[in-house]
Amino acid sequence: MADPAMSVTPYWELTFDEDGDPDPGRRDRLLAEVVDRGVNDLVVFSHGWNSDRSGATRLYSRFFAPFPQLAPAARLGYVGVVWPSMRFSDEPIPDFPRSVAAEMPPRPVLDKDTRHALLETFPGRATVIDQLSRLLDQQPPEEAELEEFGRLVRMLVEVVPPGPQALFGADTLAEGVPQDEPEMFAGSAATVCEEFARALAHLESPDGVQEFTIPNPWDGAHELLRQGTYYAMKRRAGTVGERGLGRVIGQLAKAAPGVRVHLVGHSFGGRLVSFALRGLPEGVRTVKSVTLLQGAFSHYAFATRLPHDTRAGGVLQGQQNRVDGPLVCCFSRHDSALGTLYPLASHMAGDAQGVAAFDLGRTLGAKWGAMGHDGVQAVPDTPSCKLADALRKLPAKGCVNVDAAVVVRRGGPPSGAHSDICHRELAQLVLAAGRIR
Repeated sequence: MADPAMSVTPYWELTFDEDGDPDPGRRDRLLAEVVDRGVNDLVVFSHGWNSDRSGATRLYSRFFAPFPQLAPAARLGYVGVVWPSMRFSDEPIPDFPRSVAAEMPPRPVLDKDTRHALLETFPGRATVIDQLSRLLDQQPPEEAELEEFGRLVRMLVEVVPPGPQALFGADTLAEGVPQDEPEMFAGSAATVCEEFARALAHLESPDGVQEFTIPNPWDGAHELLRQGTYYAMKRRAGTVGERGLGRVIGQLAKAAPGVRVHLVGHSFGGRLVSFALRGLPEGVRTVKSVTLLQGAFSHYAFATRLPHDTRAGGVLQGQQNRVDGPLVCCFSRHDSALGTLYPLASHMAGDAQGVAAFDLGRTLGAKWGAMGHDGVQAVPDTPSCKLADALRKLPAKGCVNVDAAVVVRRGGPPSGAHSDICHRELAQLVLAAGRIR
């Protein structure tokens, strides 16, 4: 029976908890039904941040809607991955209804919807969330209160033992040791908040022209909370991908060896589906394509060696070879979440260049940038092309960078076009990557 909330059929949902354990009923339903429904190509899409299942379902329905018309002869099936992520409700999503919280006062107040999402995403941390909310409401002028806010953010996002998530936060390895904790947690919280406030003031000013005002550091504190939460989601995405989705794809390969799997991930969902490659059982070759839409993880994740440190490499180095087809990475210069805030959060404390380097799109952005900003980096023989050219012809293997700025272009601050992904052309790209006709 078709899901009335979904634009396509057959559609299955895979649900995972924060440690990557699947809902067994939903998993078993997929494994049992995919052959009976005559599926040849299975498109598996993972969201990045979403407050709840309904938000993820709306995204999947919108993105999948063009597929039947674009590939009418294909025997397609669709899977939506639902995992415990969240978004801040003051972030606009193009073509999606704005939440009630969007009408509430802007940062740095912690609105009720975001507070609820934090409580759902970080169970057992209600006291910490209450303290964070109080500080954002009161905005005390003392620097010590900003430092206290930073300490509370660290408490909120830290891993509770003995869960497995601590192993999945890194993007790079130095001599086999994960390089994990971002420097926004290592230095002065007050300094970090001031840097974030300056970056936000730049992003929100028309054409980058600002009046001479001193940014409110509590704007930056709100952004520190947002980025700290995103760091936890990034770590969680790796856990769910490797321990959850990768294993399910292995089980699917046994149950339905003829089904071709195509992985699609948005934002941290790109990290999730990429880590799923690392979780594939030995010998599984059913993944025929991977498409990353504005991937929110390091552009060096697949690199054998880092340009700035030859002792280090990407945590996913060589995993693109697990794909029996291309790994396509879409990027856009209009994505300010990844072009400015992601590298600023990844490496800021103690760097003398600070936000100015990000304003000009140089230096630190090149070192600490994200997939969705400039594509896969430091992987030899990785071509880069415009979206129109990619739709005409894609390489059959290896990493491919696709500049999607022609369609991924709408969205307000602080994230810019990060979520502007529901386009017919991007659906066409998924089909082209998977050689689905």
